[in-house]
Amino acid sequence: MNNAPILVTGAHRSGTTWVGKMLAANPQTAYLSEPLNVLHRPGVFHAPVKFWYLHIHAQNEAEYLPAFRNLLSYQYDLPAEIKSLRSRKDLLRMGRDWFTFVKGKTYNQTPLLKDPFALFSIPWFIQKLNCRVIVTVRHPAGFASSLKRLNWSFDFQNLLNQPSLMQILSATDRAEMLAASPNDVIGQAALLWKLIYRFAHAARSLFPSIQLVRHEDLSLNPLVEYENLYRSLNLEFTAQVKDTILNSSASENPTRLAKNKTHSVKLDSKAAMNNWKQLLTAEETNRIRQMTEGVSQLFYAAEDWK
Repeated sequence: MNNAPILVTGAHRSGTTWVGKMLAANPQTAYLSEPLNVLHRPGVFHAPVKFWYLHIHAQNEAEYLPAFRNLLSYQYDLPAEIKSLRSRKDLLRMGRDWFTFVKGKTYNQTPLLKDPFALFSIPWFIQKLNCRVIVTVRHPAGFASSLKRLNWSFDFQNLLNQPSLMQILSATDRAEMLAASPNDVIGQAALLWKLIYRFAHAARSLFPSIQLVRHEDLSLNPLVEYENLYRSLNLEFTAQVKDTILNSSASENPTRLAKNKTHSVKLDSKAAMNNWKQLLTAEETNRIRQMTEGVSQLFYAAEDWK
């Protein structure tokens, strides 16, 4: 069995949780959620994260490498977590995470990192941590409609304040981020999608082992697509795994998640795939298409916008 860590990344609201949870349906893997989330738990990852979509590279890795090595060897920082407890919810989360670490270490499970915010650090995860990388891709209109429904804005200062990342992005990117309106969720989503997936495509050209999986393909044919993914990762596609996937994507599930259940993975996957057509106006869809021009065609054809 290949025990190299698996990293599932991609834009937030692009299906990383669904993919991560479905891969974690096999007991060979241990699901480790979002160490690079600014609000991560210190017991899981004992290093500060200042920015959403942090860029880790050779020059700043000393700040994060020890914490990642502890994480991937299932060393839970119990004292740090205890000091951070503020509520019963925190206590219950600590118990869940501690159990995950103990089980992962006891059974030598493959670490499965689900973290959209690792996207711009993909090369580092491959070169330094030997990760096998899966990037989820969601239609730009689907991504933008999800952020619109939740009214989730994005502050581009998270990217602009990272000099190493700005060396990778262009002067045009910088100008567009500086010009982005704080109240324009659609414009923010389109720009962020373009930056993320242009980077992901370029990373795959340098590291062909990166797997790009479209959320729409998984939604249309979940059993077939997940079985292919399992096979590529040398994970056993068991009857229990099949049942978990079918249960998560069945037509009896809701077509749209409640706003207080944004991380649920139970949806009518086929019906939910086209929610953006009802959530966006024609003008918004055209704007997203224009703003992602040049990158969206790498993943989606013209008919995918209809």
